[in-house]
Amino acid sequence: MRKSITGVAAGLALALWAQTSLGADATAMADAIMAGEMTAAEAVEQALEMAAEQEALNAFITLDAEGAMAAAQTADTASPKGPLHGVVIGVKDNIAVAGLATSAGTPALQDWVPEADATVVARLRQAGAIVLGKTNLHELAFGITSNNAAFGAVGNPWDPTMFAGGSSGGTGAAVAAGIVAAGLGTDTGGSVRIPAALNGIAGLRPSSGRYPQVGIVPISATRDTAGPMARSVRDLMLMDSVITGVEGSMQAADLNNVTFGLPAAFVAGLDAELQTVFDSALLKLEAAGATFVEVELPGLMELNAKVGFPLALWEVRRDLARFLDNNRTGVSLDEVAAQIASPDVKFVFDNLVLGEQAIPDEVYQAAMRDFRPHMQAIYAETFLENGIDALVFPTTKLPARPIESSDMEVDLNGETVPTFNTYIANTDPGSNAGLPGLSLPMGVTASGLPVGLEFDGPAFSDRRLLAIGLAAEQALGFEGIAN
Repeated sequence: MRKSITGVAAGLALALWAQTSLGADATAMADAIMAGEMTAAEAVEQALEMAAEQEALNAFITLDAEGAMAAAQTADTASPKGPLHGVVIGVKDNIAVAGLATSAGTPALQDWVPEADATVVARLRQAGAIVLGKTNLHELAFGITSNNAAFGAVGNPWDPTMFAGGSSGGTGAAVAAGIVAAGLGTDTGGSVRIPAALNGIAGLRPSSGRYPQVGIVPISATRDTAGPMARSVRDLMLMDSVITGVEGSMQAADLNNVTFGLPAAFVAGLDAELQTVFDSALLKLEAAGATFVEVELPGLMELNAKVGFPLALWEVRRDLARFLDNNRTGVSLDEVAAQIASPDVKFVFDNLVLGEQAIPDEVYQAAMRDFRPHMQAIYAETFLENGIDALVFPTTKLPARPIESSDMEVDLNGETVPTFNTYIANTDPGSNAGLPGLSLPMGVTASGLPVGLEFDGPAFSDRRLLAIGLAAEQALGFEGIAN
């Protein structure tokens, strides 16, 4: 288990990160169970003990101790065993798990119990994974702090007074704290990668459309995707293989044959402490053989502003309403909106989704018809013309900030900036273009908080991106941190 390290200097933080993590990663856990070195029941027992020890983090909305233990006991007598046999995972509470309440972090859905697993959950369970419970999140996945007024804020294991990021903050905290070996989040504009970065773990946003979305409470059919979160890239590769059915080598790419693009807008305006960690990370990748090319992505940010919110705010009105009806939840979109507890999410729904400031149809249509394809073309041309395998940049422009004071604004190098827009600045554009994005731990700031390094690849280059991530993880010095 990774301990809270409030106020610890960066050198000691790194030592704690590398040496005191007691929980195995998912691959090691599966290997140990397969080898008879531990049982699935023992793995669940340990997870429940860790959950009790770390209860103050508020990482879970629902813990299914009875169901997880029953699954473990079945697993210990099962044959043949799948690649995730006995691995204990957490599932974000907007992803359906049969027989467990799926609240999406909002009061109106807290009693909805789906009859079937979401497809992504079903595939992980078929491979042997055991669901410990449903993890906390920013209400309706509409935020990046996971400060949920209905179910409480999620604390960061590195410093529980800091937020865990969002919207998949509960999964990020549960994995980072060693409660579960891995987990599932969802990502619309950064909701897997941001908490992965702020909790010091790895997270993958797959290419849009690569993972099935059946059984996941939606924001935007165009932008949403489930994504795995874990303590190592090899775990992400394993989970990705199980979910997609695409088997392949887990070998690291040769960084001598990798060219990274450094996008100017993404590497500007960074928190001073994060900048130091980023500079160090680039030097490590360069020493391992990687080549860097500075790129501009002209017009990308202007286009992103015309795509991101118009898609999400228009599509949630359509997609969430359909989901509520098709899945027989017993509540309507208006009823969900009426019961929203978190002020920031309440404002969005009352004004920007259902109110007078809702996105007009013609604005949405222009975003889909003109601006999004233009964004995708800019990315494709940049990769091709510069011979780039992936873009590289900090996942967020700053580390985690205090839960109590950061709902709307945070400090960035002495300037007060909007929380949501600042944290999604680097993750949102790739999401809108449908690209795969991988966040890895790149180090710890002088204040003792982890920060992430993101790699965005061309559309549907996910397996190549993971191979690059595996090599980068080794070069950055965090291989096996959970072992």
